[in-house]
Amino acid sequence: MVMRYNIGRMFELLFLGTSASAPSIHRGLSSQVIMHDEYRFLVDCGEGTQRQILHSGLGFKRLNRILITHGHLDHILGLAGLLSTYMRWEAIEELEIYAGRAALERIHDLLFGVVLRNIRPPIDVRLMELHPGPFFETKDFTISATPVFHRGSDCYGFIFEEKSRRPFLSDAAEALGIPQGPWRRDLVNGETITLPDGRVIHPEQVLGEERPGTHLVHIGDVGQTENLVEPCRDVDALVIESTYMDMEADMARDFAHLTAKQAAELAVRCNVKTLILTHVSRRYRERDILAEAQEIFPNTYVARDFDMFQIKPGECLKIEKKQQAVSNR
Repeated sequence: MVMRYNIGRMFELLFLGTSASAPSIHRGLSSQVIMHDEYRFLVDCGEGTQRQILHSGLGFKRLNRILITHGHLDHILGLAGLLSTYMRWEAIEELEIYAGRAALERIHDLLFGVVLRNIRPPIDVRLMELHPGPFFETKDFTISATPVFHRGSDCYGFIFEEKSRRPFLSDAAEALGIPQGPWRRDLVNGETITLPDGRVIHPEQVLGEERPGTHLVHIGDVGQTENLVEPCRDVDALVIESTYMDMEADMARDFAHLTAKQAAELAVRCNVKTLILTHVSRRYRERDILAEAQEIFPNTYVARDFDMFQIKPGECLKIEKKQQAVSNR
């Protein structure tokens, strides 16, 4: 058996819906899944999300944490159908929904006033109010909420950040004759060990210099970028809306959305490694949106439904559809 150590992981990002405001023939409404090891987070849940989940091959297993950027209907209506399916078919004991207060009030009305009206919930539905700062943490990564400006109050973006780590140096371990098994695991975890032959080995002998983890920022609908500069600085990937093009910048401002040009300018200002645009309007051709952004920030993608990306420190790799294999793990 090959032992795996915590020497560097990644975030995987699967787009389920990439359309703005209303679905199109080729694009569903806003929804993405962000994965890290065994953890899965659904970010926004537009109408039709559960069908997109099925069509992607991802399945519903462990998809019980939902992060909502804001309470507009094109980002939350899918919660009703998803909860209904969970109650009838899926072995999920609890569902956690994270959002700002204004969005939670609307979600409460949708779920408890419609889906669960006069029904005792068969699963534990928890509505978790967001505030700026960290709100979810594991031993490997944290998720923080950052306020964004859009129409209405309590709108948030999400910062996914792996904790820095020191890589395990296999060559050094071999040279010291450290066997495979719990000794190496304990060293990776920063513990001093005593080998069967009595030698004492300290973590510093087999761990390299500290390296930063992967850093991903997801921003939903937003109309201003000034307060996003620090949260987005030096990130490995930035996912952000691009509802308008520069020819209609006035309309973007009036409706508190971004143009592709504005998103690209933010990426340049923040030294972002990869920019991924979503929330695409049917009024534009995808290649025109991409051209407007790439003229300013070349390493830009315009996401399509079912696009998948692997995000590592300094690297964002788009996985070709024929190579995608999203296991129901």
